[in-house]
Parts: sequence; structure tokens; C-alpha cells
Amino acid sequence: MIVRSFKEVEGTDRHVRSHSGTWESKRIVLAQEGVGFSLHETVLYAGTETRMWYANHIEAVVCTEGEAELTDEETGETHLISPGVMYLLDGHERHTLRPTSDFRCLCVFNPPVTGREDHDENGTYPLLTEEA
Repeated sequence: MIVRSFKEVEGTDRHVRSHSGTWESKRIVLAQEGVGFSLHETVLYAGTETRMWYANHIEAVVCTEGEAELTDEETGETHLISPGVMYLLDGHERHTLRPTSDFRCLCVFNPPVTGREDHDENGTYPLLTEEA
């Protein structure tokens, strides 16, 4: 059994800040735990825009605080994401998130991330393994 708080992850190598400066993520469950998924608390900052494309992962996101506009870049469709709303990127959709306030969410990735990932020039996380 693992018991871990987001507070104890702060300031460790599990607390990742993006190179773009648009988000930070506390990665509480990672690939090294060997459970088949990773779990993160992520904050995207108000007034920013983050383009993402998880070509190698499936991601589920649940908003816990704040609001953001989510655009499906495949269809042009937009959605308002607010507390209690979930979105699932089950088709590897290219998407853009534009928070109107600091946007806090819980994210689950499959396959799990290692904790070293950041978005590349395409908005993608590389598929890393613990051995990499």
C-alpha cells in the first residue's frame, strides 16, 4: 500500500514545471509504482494557452477548481470545463486548453508517465519507460 500526499510531492522531482511556463504538475503515482497508470494534480495558469497531443497516451482529466476552454483541434468543437467536469482523450485528439482562471485538475495517464515528460514541439509527451 502506498499513502502519499500532494503536499509531500512539492519541491521534489515529482513536482514538474513545464518548459513553456504554462503549467505545473504534482505526479503522485508514476510508472515506477508498476500499477499501469499515473496520477497527477496539474495546474494550468490563467491567461495561458497550452496545445497538447497525447499521441502515445490516453488521458482522463477531472477539473477540481477554475475554468478553461477546451478546443478539440480535430473538430474545432469547444467545451467549457469547470469543477466536476471530466474529459477523456480516448482518440489521441489534438487539443488546446485556455484557462480563464487558474485551472486545477486531476489527470490519469495510460500508459503511465515516468515523471520526466514535458510537451515537445508537437504538444506530445514522449513514450518513456523506467529503463530509459
